[in-house]
Amino acid sequence: MSLFLNPRVITLAALTSVAPFAIDTYLPAFHMLSEDLFASPEAIQQSLTFYLLPYTLMLLFHGPISDGIGRIKTMQWGLLLFFFASIGCALSTTIESLWFFRALQGIGGGAGSVVARAMVRDLYEGAEAQRVMATVQILFGIAPAIAPMIGGLLLGFHWQGIFIFLALYAAVSIYMGSKILPETMTKDMLVPITFSGIIVRYKLLITNKEFILLILSVSANFSAFFIYVLASPVFLIDHLGFTAQQFGYLFIPTVTGMLIGSFISKKTAGIIKPSSVLKYGYYFMFFISISNLLFCTFMLNNPFFNIGFIALYNIGMSSVMPIISLAGLDCFPKIRGTAASGQAFTQMLFASVVAGFLVPILWFSTFGLSLGLFLLISFGFFTITRTNLWKL
Repeated sequence: MSLFLNPRVITLAALTSVAPFAIDTYLPAFHMLSEDLFASPEAIQQSLTFYLLPYTLMLLFHGPISDGIGRIKTMQWGLLLFFFASIGCALSTTIESLWFFRALQGIGGGAGSVVARAMVRDLYEGAEAQRVMATVQILFGIAPAIAPMIGGLLLGFHWQGIFIFLALYAAVSIYMGSKILPETMTKDMLVPITFSGIIVRYKLLITNKEFILLILSVSANFSAFFIYVLASPVFLIDHLGFTAQQFGYLFIPTVTGMLIGSFISKKTAGIIKPSSVLKYGYYFMFFISISNLLFCTFMLNNPFFNIGFIALYNIGMSSVMPIISLAGLDCFPKIRGTAASGQAFTQMLFASVVAGFLVPILWFSTFGLSLGLFLLISFGFFTITRTNLWKL
């Protein structure tokens, strides 16, 4: 059976897609939310931070919890909270209530993605694990493409419909995860959940140089693209002249790049050395980032090029992401849940910093955004070249 039609792979992808749906679906509604809630654009932008900060903090705990009570129960409780918080967002009448329920969404929303990341490595080995991770990434990549378009369509009814959609998505994900995925943590594998035990496990993670370098690199790669996702209302509407219903002009090309990169990672698994794919991917990303920076410095805005460079960058980013993620999980085979949490936490910590601090500084022009992308991929390039994975 094709991995694209495998119910387990589809379910794992659905669980990992909760976060991009929670972020990207309501981006087209920023202007309408600002009017209806009598809030400034900056206050609406901060609703992303109110989601991302608790989401990021809880990523530290979803993995250890899943190591202690099992993957499925962790997923169920987390997404159940996300479900009720989404209903709360839909019923919000003030910016403060929206902030509150977005924070609750963040607390529960990461459970599915952490569990799915750990379960890929629980269920599959070697080149097959890389193929499955790449396939999950391909299906996961569809979410950022269709989420803003769904949001734009739902705006035809009202912005509350966006959060009702998120609640329904969480409910379906809980059902699929409970019915289709096996529990991969048997009773003899469970690790007691104590605060001191979690501290000990995280000490193992932060003292492992290879693990730290790997997750810093993949986090920087992702955040370089995430700048454009979070700045998309300004980037598309103010700088490139699109409307709230035309967010697909950014997300379809950039997600196509992600799909191509994931397809490359899938097809090269077991055929080309992972370290070789890694090097080609980084050289390509660095070249594209320089080209994007030069274009935005010396040329007038042109949507074909401004968006095209981001799409090309995503090819390189997605081709190396499964390789780095699996290498990080393999550093700790007995506590993969905690390792998956460490990976997801670092990745989203970068994203949260980008959302709260970098994006408002950089979105003054396309040049500012291109500079952010260049600086982040340069940092990612620096860290990955210090790893054993690069030297294989």
